[in-house]
Amino acid sequence: MLFLVAALLLLGVALGTVAHAPLTFSVAAGAVIAVWLGVFALRERHGRRRGTPAR
Repeated sequence: MLFLVAALLLLGVALGTVAHAPLTFSVAAGAVIAVWLGVFALRERHGRRRGTPAR
């Protein structure tokens, strides 16, 4: 339950920050995060196929 409260608090802080940031900055930051998560997902999938643990 404490984890849920902390996650909601952080989400509120992030949304508040995005509301005050310029739209171009928000879109650029979102794109960077999306690419980062995509690279992470590909590395995890590739590591699991080979049977070696990802670093």
